[in-house]
Amino acid sequence: MISTKLFLAFVLLYVSAAAESKRNFKLTNLIVSRRCIFMMQTFFLSVIFFSLNRLLNANSLTTIKDDAFSGLPHLEYFSNFIDGWHVFLRHAALLSRVSKFGLDVNLIFILFLSSLPVNVSQIILQMLMPPSLPCIRDLRGNSFQCSCENKWLMTWLKNTNATVSDVFCSGPSHMKGKRLSDLPIPPGECISTAFVRHQSIPIQSMSADIFSFKEDIFVATAAPNTNSCVVMEWDHIEMNFRKFDNITGKSVVGCKSVLIDNHVLIIVTQLFGGSHIYKFDVQQNKFIKFQTIEVFNISKPNDIEVFKMDGVWYFVIVDSSKAGMSTLYKWTKQPDRNETGFYSYQFLHEWFRDTDAEFVEVDGKSYLILASRSQSPVIFLWNKSTLKFILHGEIPNVDDMVAVKAFREEDEMYLALTCYIGDSKVLKWRNKQFTEVQALPSRGAMILQPFSFADRHYLALGSDYSFTHIYLWDKETKTFHKFKDIYVQSPRSFTVLSTDHRNFIFSSSLKGKSMVFEHVFVDLSL
Repeated sequence: MISTKLFLAFVLLYVSAAAESKRNFKLTNLIVSRRCIFMMQTFFLSVIFFSLNRLLNANSLTTIKDDAFSGLPHLEYFSNFIDGWHVFLRHAALLSRVSKFGLDVNLIFILFLSSLPVNVSQIILQMLMPPSLPCIRDLRGNSFQCSCENKWLMTWLKNTNATVSDVFCSGPSHMKGKRLSDLPIPPGECISTAFVRHQSIPIQSMSADIFSFKEDIFVATAAPNTNSCVVMEWDHIEMNFRKFDNITGKSVVGCKSVLIDNHVLIIVTQLFGGSHIYKFDVQQNKFIKFQTIEVFNISKPNDIEVFKMDGVWYFVIVDSSKAGMSTLYKWTKQPDRNETGFYSYQFLHEWFRDTDAEFVEVDGKSYLILASRSQSPVIFLWNKSTLKFILHGEIPNVDDMVAVKAFREEDEMYLALTCYIGDSKVLKWRNKQFTEVQALPSRGAMILQPFSFADRHYLALGSDYSFTHIYLWDKETKTFHKFKDIYVQSPRSFTVLSTDHRNFIFSSSLKGKSMVFEHVFVDLSL
């Protein structure tokens, strides 16, 4: 049996000879740890480090222990088979003095910088950036993906003065074969968006209506569990909502604002005790009762739709019972007759269990769309002669709809129809009718809300049984694609707020906390 010292001497002679003759010293694993050294003595480690001090290249390193390079202050060349960029990162600080840096013939697909500590990423960039002396960087033989994660590398390759061999994209397929230095990713492609939770509000609510008054921003939420309409004010310093006023009632199911003649009115619908309109009193700095609404034919209010036609304000209370009728109210201002307020103007239809109403203007005409749980949505047309809505038609092949919202994309009119059981629908107005263009699976959905920030257009599909799905409009296919998920328990509405150069979306929750999410831009290349 060969003695330990004789064996170590033999290994030492081999290593020294290989280093001096610049032969390839093949290592599969460099497992050198000061804490755990099997059958090696300290003097042998010192000699081995001296032999490796100048040359450590063309090896097949796949594992490098934490303190492997701690005794190599003069290491000049590093080029090895690294199957994971993370193998190298732990030793970046120790390798920052390397003058010849090669990452050729490795299995590197993406070089991530975003997940690194700032000091480590700076070291990596310094190693790639040209120092005062010329230095050769070799990146050949890797399967680089020309994706956003590698955009920083493409930018460096395009702008560097260092000598770097051509490196080509291995994917995705439409970029395969292009040089990384040609920066094949179009500007703006790596900019995405996200919805970041900004505020959690301990209020269970059925709706949220945001309005502005004298440069202040408010939100009115219908909270049936607390028998109130909660009004909150936006704090421009703390950048969140705080309580402002509380309008008490009985089973409040709707709060909707309207600004008329520089006065703020809030329409409050209730399941019991009738419905009322409250007016903001500047002197008392609170909302006080302004008017009791005539609700002789309203049994179960479900929605309030406010709109303006020909300079006159109207609103509709949607009735979801079989015994009630959805009713149109008109603003009347006749102080001499003591008739200033909203008064019932037209009864629309009965026995249909209406769930939602949406006012739209298209092709120079005004329409009112009523969604229903018992029949297809019906369309009413405003008759300019009689100044009444007349039944115009229905939207076929869509039943059991709980909500309807209108929106525009590229100057085209669309509807988002929410279905609780089955698929929700996106319809487009063409040839004087709405036709289906997209179906979205939506079991348990109560709201399909369109909203936009700048040139990005979304749909929020809120369900009682799953996460809220955010869909993003695709300009090429002219359809919505699944984009993100956010969590809101039993969402009932999504309302946009833009203030202080920031964008938010307020989501009411029937069974949990109402949530405010901030819409932020994300650079995927960082």
